Amino acid sequence: MPDDVLEIRWHGRGGQGVKTAAMLFAEAAFEGGKFIQGFSDYGPERSGAPIQGFTRVSDKPITLHNFITEPDVVVILDPTLLGTVPVAEGLRPGGKVLVNSSRDPAEVAAVLGVDASQVYVVDAKTISLEVMGRDMPNSPMIGALVKVLGTVELPWVNETFEKKFGAKSKTVVETNVAAIKRAYDEVRGTSK
Repeated sequence: MPDDVLEIRWHGRGGQGVKTAAMLFAEAAFEGGKFIQGFSDYGPERSGAPIQGFTRVSDKPITLHNFITEPDVVVILDPTLLGTVPVAEGLRPGGKVLVNSSRDPAEVAAVLGVDASQVYVVDAKTISLEVMGRDMPNSPMIGALVKVLGTVELPWVNETFEKKFGAKSKTVVETNVAAIKRAYDEVRGTSK
């Protein structure tokens, strides 16, 4: 794996917007002039079944076309996957894990078997319920990831949401952007 490609693996359940998050984060990076890939690994899974999404971001063209098995970053939209699905499997040394959780990062790190300095948490469920009126953690997780990585900027994310959803509903754009900003502000980690 080339060092100049950032690889992100997303974990969640069907219906939580894993595919959408992987794609939107990639598209936001594209807004900033990056080369990108965003895709998911799912078939006929029903709502609630574990699924994965994948995002690659680079300053150079990306020639890889496979699933991400050794991610730089793992994003977990559903905390019930902790301890039941090997979400941290293959995480590169020094890699980061972002979890939708209200728990302490050190506590989550112990469950995952990684160093606490690698783990970041944000209560995306509460944010999405309070800001968007429903449990849809993908947008807040994008905001938290922007803060954790620093690779993508919030204006790029806002622009992506406007392009993607602006024609459908101004309210959808406004509430998602508000949830993204709140998660950006509230993400916690032992090294942040």
